[in-house]
Amino acid sequence: MANKHYPAQVKADAVALYRSRPGTTIAQIADDLGINRETLRSWVRADDQRRGGGTSRPAVTAGEPPADSVEAENAELRRRVRELEEERDILRKAARYFAGGDALVNRFQFVADHRERYGVKRLCQILGVARSSFYYWQVTAPARAARQAADTMLAARIRTVHTADTTYGVPRITAELRDSGTPVNHKRVARVMRGIGLQGLRLRRRHRTTIPDQAAAKAPDLIRRDFTAPAPNQRYVGDITYLPVGERGFLYLATVIDLHSRRLAGWAIADHMRTDLVIDALTAAQRTRGSLAGAIFHSDHGAQYTSKDFAAACKTVGVRQSMSTVGSSANNALAESFNASFKRETLQGRRAFTDERDARLTSFRWLHRYNTIRRHSRLGQQSPITYERIHATSTTIAQAA
Repeated sequence: MANKHYPAQVKADAVALYRSRPGTTIAQIADDLGINRETLRSWVRADDQRRGGGTSRPAVTAGEPPADSVEAENAELRRRVRELEEERDILRKAARYFAGGDALVNRFQFVADHRERYGVKRLCQILGVARSSFYYWQVTAPARAARQAADTMLAARIRTVHTADTTYGVPRITAELRDSGTPVNHKRVARVMRGIGLQGLRLRRRHRTTIPDQAAAKAPDLIRRDFTAPAPNQRYVGDITYLPVGERGFLYLATVIDLHSRRLAGWAIADHMRTDLVIDALTAAQRTRGSLAGAIFHSDHGAQYTSKDFAAACKTVGVRQSMSTVGSSANNALAESFNASFKRETLQGRRAFTDERDARLTSFRWLHRYNTIRRHSRLGQQSPITYERIHATSTTIAQAA
């Protein structure tokens, strides 16, 4: 045995050193002396036998904890250190999962990826999630994958619609998808659009172009903010808006809009704001409808609309004039809203059109699409011409019945 290799004095000194330090263990003394732990333990047992079965250490003095309690406390501290080290390692690995996205889903994914090594219970405790929630997340994974695949397909369809008209927001894209055979809720469209970073154009600040003529004759307000009509070609509103061109130039657009279908019945573009501009728009509306006899035309108190020449033009085509209250844009709100949408969707954030040709061609395209394709929220997401066609069909059916 190893004992025979050590002199008796070495054995006695080692045992005496162990007995003189109540707070230490045999392992600590043996490691400190470079002696095998079992060898020192056998020396201590032999010394106990010589002492007649007495304790292996002197009595604990007052205020000192028992040796066995100290050793147990040390063992507990070592265990706790190991737990903290493991927790530190887990959190370091988990940090890579929390760089972005849904934090709770990232925690669940980390537990799923490391459960074999650390166990679900331990990981959930460290990450602060309920085990039941993790298991539910795991069970519902196939359903989530199916929804994600469906959202990916929907996102592709949304991109196609938005590419065709980048001004479209959630309501119009939802209507477009439904008409193409894709039943979808507008809230889902909004969520998917947020996820892929798409949105419609927002309203820009409005600019007034009305220049009232205080000395001109005024027509009564026949509309009184009721921007509706029971049938086409009964009530119209008109206005002028400017088109910024290049650095300092302008073109001007005059419109005539049907209050029943919101159809742009007539319009004209010029590089001036003379009365001829609004007369040209009214004449274009007459060509579209064939006749305007008996219809009401509502406008603001701009000098063009209060002029004698425009009054004569209205009388010629059989239109009754109506004018809003001076200084109140709400009394011609529909025309104001149309102008805002027109400039928002044609300029798309630009300060001005590149040149006059750009302004005219872009305006022509938008005004034509407005009547034939662009969906209108007040018309159940239908275009004005489609709305008029459906109204005409339903009226014919009702009369036949």
